Amino acid sequence: MARKILIADDHSAIRIGVKQICAAEFPSLQFGEAVNYAEVFQRLKESDWDILILDIDLPGRSGLDILKQIKTEKIKVPVLMFSFHSEEQIALRALKIGASGYLSKEAADMELIKAINKIMDGKKYVSQALSEKLLDMLDDSSNKEPHELLSDREYQTLLLIASGKGVSEIADILCLSTPTVSTYRARILEKMKLKNNAELITYAISQKLV
Repeated sequence: MARKILIADDHSAIRIGVKQICAAEFPSLQFGEAVNYAEVFQRLKESDWDILILDIDLPGRSGLDILKQIKTEKIKVPVLMFSFHSEEQIALRALKIGASGYLSKEAADMELIKAINKIMDGKKYVSQALSEKLLDMLDDSSNKEPHELLSDREYQTLLLIASGKGVSEIADILCLSTPTVSTYRARILEKMKLKNNAELITYAISQKLV
């Protein structure tokens, strides 16, 4: 029976690239595609999938929101989170929620097939660098960095601010109102004891979050 992969990403070039990498290794694979929260769950209801490759930054509700909903509804599909964001913090959040792995889009050419094979074998996938980072964090679990105190939505907002996006742009990306984004920003600054966006961006760069 042919294996089936569902690719959830709102950028067509990324979906095409993933399919090309996979098809070269697994000629009999069948693919499905989704670009947002609603389409992901529509595809999940339509068919069973061997793996869901899920982008973090889908419009409206993020990949982490979708992952939480999948676990809440007890949908049996292993999820490989896929993102351009710094893997250390996003991966840890995703794995805690129940992801089967995390892969940086920048490493997809080299690592995607390895990640898929490992997850389809019922195992977890993280990169070697991330494995070492997680071990270091276990050795010093009592000392959390300020950004680790943020909620998932606050952390996503932090990453977007740090990447140079304004409040209106972030509102469009997350499908939120500008007052809501401003509220998230205020909470981030308060929790992290920062004064403004400049300090936030400096912090994000120092922590290699962007």
